[in-house]
Amino acid sequence: MLRVLTLSTLFPDASRPNFGVFVGRQTLGLARLADVDVQVVAPIGVPPWPLGHLPHYAARLPLPDRETWHGIQVWRPRFTILPGTGGRFHVNALLRRLRPLLAEIKRDFPFDVIDAEFFFPDGPAAIALGRHFGVPVSIKARGADIHHWGKTTATARQVLRAGQAADGLLAVSQAMRADMIALGMRAEAIRVHHTGVDLDRFVPIDRAAAKMALGLSGPLIVSLGALIPRKGHDVVIRAVASLPGVSLLIAGEGPDRTVLEAEIARSGAAGRIRLLGTVPHGDLHRLLGAADVMALSSASEGLANAWVESLACGTPIVVTAAGGAAEIVDSSSAGRIVPVESGAFASAIASLLADPPPRAATRAAAERFTWEANSAGLYDYLAGLAVAGRARQSKG
Repeated sequence: MLRVLTLSTLFPDASRPNFGVFVGRQTLGLARLADVDVQVVAPIGVPPWPLGHLPHYAARLPLPDRETWHGIQVWRPRFTILPGTGGRFHVNALLRRLRPLLAEIKRDFPFDVIDAEFFFPDGPAAIALGRHFGVPVSIKARGADIHHWGKTTATARQVLRAGQAADGLLAVSQAMRADMIALGMRAEAIRVHHTGVDLDRFVPIDRAAAKMALGLSGPLIVSLGALIPRKGHDVVIRAVASLPGVSLLIAGEGPDRTVLEAEIARSGAAGRIRLLGTVPHGDLHRLLGAADVMALSSASEGLANAWVESLACGTPIVVTAAGGAAEIVDSSSAGRIVPVESGAFASAIASLLADPPPRAATRAAAERFTWEANSAGLYDYLAGLAVAGRARQSKG
């Protein structure tokens, strides 16, 4: 039996069902394997009073400290974050909360390995906890955890030291692996571990009927992602505004909403472009299935799940060269990779609308990304770390 303690500040909860949904899905896949037992520690960062009672945090306060989530034991300890400090103190605050909690967990659940599913602050905390409890540690890099926290002055050294000390490292793409190596992490320690996609849910559907359900009939572009500068929604807005008769729906929420509303108003295409707000992940297949193209102008990514889900729906993508884009868009049927420039996006979108690839060929680009492969790969990797950890202990 392999006993895995998954540590992730990026994990779904009742107040944020879309938050860390892919970490949640990966954890469920691992837990369903016959020889695996998984418990999850999903810490929640909350600033001191009165900031902790602001709407952004208040919805998290009633969450239970411990619950059974889809049959998995999940612990949700709170730890203190200090806004304005650049994350500098996150790890120490997390450790103060987790050391006694993991000691309590270990009495009934003697975990063999700690699987940190986000690099910061989870990774550095996991390294300290692994040493304290004498178990190996894995850290997975997903995107912003390396591209932001790995380069921010207050946290970059903590990220690098954790990466260098980990027993094993996972990257969501070859491009992410290269970024980790460039930061100074050991190449031989890093394994690429691709995401999965639900190929039963994300399937090609009747596009015309799906558009009708949205109150649309003409060419439709969809973009998915938080409303933050890094996602580049303004670029796609300007691109679609330049294409007569083409509509754009953007699914996501975030601090840039007001900025993007102003961009839409300036574009002169307000009647064709809508911000949908947060769309439940369970409904995204209908939105992607209605679209003729999914467009996302990210400045950085690891390997965006939205890319793979769109392809599974038979919807080609237009994206930047961010992260693992070239590992996904490796044929014309999958879409186009273009510069972060509205004219380039408009040209690529127009090309796909004029000559759409066969939907079956587009879907084929996603069929290698299964949750079964994701679970099997993660099990083999973590089991190997656990065996090596036991061997070290027996020698010591």
